Amino acid sequence: MKLARIGGTENDGVCRLALTDEEIEARRLLITWADEIGLSVYTDDISNLFFCLEGTETDAPPVVTGSHIDSQPTGGKFDGAFGVVAGFEAIQAIQESGVVPTKPIEIVVWMNEEGSRFSPGMMGSEAFTGRRPMEQILEVKDVNGIRTVEALEKTLAMFPNIKRRSLGFPMTAFIEAHIEQGPILEELGVPVGVVTGIQGSRRFRVRVTGDEGHAGTLPMSDRKDALFSALEMIGAMRQAFDTDQVKFTTGLFQVSPNVPSVVPSNVLFSIDIRHPDGQTLKRLGNAISGLCEENRGPCAVEVMEIATSDSLEFPNEIRACISNSAQELGIENKPILSMAGHDARQLHYHCPTGMIFSPCEEGISHNEAENCEPSDLATVTRVLAVTLAKLAS
Repeated sequence: MKLARIGGTENDGVCRLALTDEEIEARRLLITWADEIGLSVYTDDISNLFFCLEGTETDAPPVVTGSHIDSQPTGGKFDGAFGVVAGFEAIQAIQESGVVPTKPIEIVVWMNEEGSRFSPGMMGSEAFTGRRPMEQILEVKDVNGIRTVEALEKTLAMFPNIKRRSLGFPMTAFIEAHIEQGPILEELGVPVGVVTGIQGSRRFRVRVTGDEGHAGTLPMSDRKDALFSALEMIGAMRQAFDTDQVKFTTGLFQVSPNVPSVVPSNVLFSIDIRHPDGQTLKRLGNAISGLCEENRGPCAVEVMEIATSDSLEFPNEIRACISNSAQELGIENKPILSMAGHDARQLHYHCPTGMIFSPCEEGISHNEAENCEPSDLATVTRVLAVTLAKLAS
């Protein structure tokens, strides 16, 4: 709740975009918490933030947990932030229990998971794991024309005394605690989800180009209306992808010149398509260019794929460790597939990785009404603490 006050909105949600003043303030709060329980603080060239509890083998690859603290513009209190706060709570519990880990245990705050300011997201984890070139990340601009590199330099300059670490250092394991962002666990009455993997996604930008014209004088038959063409394309895709398992979203839509009496000459819109089966996702994504071309009317269209993430399955040994930890605590748990993307996707290619889910109210997320029961969050954090202690021993 204290973290949620930073960037808090009138509707009791959170707007804390990556590398903004609000996120910098949130980083300061986390550093204060780390100092209070004696954790070392580090950062890296992409401004990921690390908090370290030393183990008896100081050079051993750490066991890492955490998530992100950036949000959607109308986000909730728990998405990402829960995984970071749970890391602090778990480490404090390990300290107070008297357990001294063999391997270091660390909390990480990944930079720009959401992609709501600089798109696409997961920049911190992708740069760390080398999944996307740093030079490509640094040149991305937000809606105000500010480049990632400019915002990054400002953020790093605010913390000049924090030690830098190299990107991509070895890890023993990465465990991300997160809210489910879906309704399944709540509907089943199960307090802990052991995540089996993450469904794949493909993301596109589509630019439609027509001609401006006078709304009162230009005949309909002579118009090159970019908005009408864009709507035809979106309608065709919605019809083609109309099955329960396909998640098809157009969340970004920009019209130019965006005035009442001028025929729109330019439209830029996003496509986010997701499916748990990799071959199906490939087929659906490959159909997008053709559907746009067939429905462009008199306008020109350009389709650009900006991100592709394959469906993946987390390793059995990590899933078993999480499930066994829950069972030892007498906590019911259930395997569950993550329908949303997370930084754990990128870490999967770097080290043994897993996720633990908490139920959230009605599955609502990316919404100011996002809510969780404190008891559910505490239950997941208990499982996280035992899992981290096991992996670090």
